[in-house]
Amino acid sequence: MKIKDLPKDSQPREKLINKGPEHLTNSELLAIILRTGTPQENVIEMSNNIINKYGISNFFNFSLKELQEIKGIGQAKAMQLLSISEIAKRINQEKTIVKKITSSKDVFNHFHEKLKNKQEEHFYILMLNTKNNIIKEEQISKGILDASIIHPREIFRPAIKNSSSKIILVHNHPSGDPTPSEEDLSINKTLKEVGEQIGIKVIDSVIIGKDKFWSWIDC
Repeated sequence: MKIKDLPKDSQPREKLINKGPEHLTNSELLAIILRTGTPQENVIEMSNNIINKYGISNFFNFSLKELQEIKGIGQAKAMQLLSISEIAKRINQEKTIVKKITSSKDVFNHFHEKLKNKQEEHFYILMLNTKNNIIKEEQISKGILDASIIHPREIFRPAIKNSSSKIILVHNHPSGDPTPSEEDLSINKTLKEVGEQIGIKVIDSVIIGKDKFWSWIDC
């Protein structure tokens, strides 16, 4: 059945206009975003099948390529979905914005929304001044964390450039488990020693998991 053939009060747009978005199901909200279905199913049926198969939160974490592999979603729809997901992510980041680091929990709050659903490891440094105010953050690498890739030169160059007196190492574990690997511990130890030699302290290393974190200073 086509959307226009449904009773008016069952059509997502009419329902939103008359009752407000809070009265729509996840499938109905997604249907408004997608706008059209396929010849085999209307947009509500398509949305319902997508959510049942992938889940609403997982679906919005797909890449552009992954979204386009779903039947009925072309590049334009995939770009719309990614844009909505990114806006929501940035809104959540602003709600938990941190300007001064007082604990490893502050570091977690600063990065959690950005890293919690990443499918690859992202390695950042957080640069601080003498009062632990954030100067800047910079992504150093993306992909498997490897000591041969994470060279001290790449870590401390931006810290020197931005006159940072101390830094915090941050990366995520796509598995959701923040427990450090032997490689993580080795990298932390090496960078801490280098920092002491050049006068830029590595005051913590924080691993971001799905809903929790590991901290070098709290372990």
